[in-house]
Amino acid sequence: MLDCSRTISLIGEEGAARLRASAVAVFGIGGVGSFAAEALARAGVGTLLLIDNDVVKPSNCNRQLVALHSTIGQKKVDVMARRVQDINPEIKAVCLDLFYGQDDSEEIFSQRIDFVVDAIDSLRSKEALILECIKRKIDIISVMGAGNKLYPERFSIMDLFQTRYDPIAKILRRNLRAAGVRSLSVVCSDEPPHKAQCRDEGKTVPASISFVPSVCGLLAAGEAVRKLAGIQE
Repeated sequence: MLDCSRTISLIGEEGAARLRASAVAVFGIGGVGSFAAEALARAGVGTLLLIDNDVVKPSNCNRQLVALHSTIGQKKVDVMARRVQDINPEIKAVCLDLFYGQDDSEEIFSQRIDFVVDAIDSLRSKEALILECIKRKIDIISVMGAGNKLYPERFSIMDLFQTRYDPIAKILRRNLRAAGVRSLSVVCSDEPPHKAQCRDEGKTVPASISFVPSVCGLLAAGEAVRKLAGIQE
């Protein structure tokens, strides 16, 4: 059983009870999502849905909680589930080994979900997930780009339509505005991205470092916990 005495001292018995009764879906169990999932588990969230179809690779070891030499080749959702259940044996961890697309909505959302953490890399999947959550009236925090960034202190929670510099946010602003969306909570940085790029499995991907995606995941988890626990600003 997870000892939540220090958490209860901060958010109260009622807040902790709300977390135990809550179900949070984390989409993407990478550098951002793995830290979000662990923070949610340690805060006492009762049910975690872990959604990702990837396996641990050597290149993940610089930033992902699930990535160890002993876990290379294993499914990220399975590694994350074992980890959160080792933190809190009473947590319900639901592993969904899939790459999110609109066709997966019924399979996922047939289960109770109170809050969504969007840590998806794919822009198309991210947009589809945001629109699905809005349609279903499910609270969501969406994490913008964590790659090619060096200053974690420049990330904060803001409205998507107040963001700047982030190329993912720029495209989402345009597409979501066209879909009638006028507000969305996101984790985003005001740091212009560096032009560093690297290759992974023949594809050009953003560069990354250990201390940036983790902060994004913790910020997203914090937003989820405050909302679910009923903490007022």
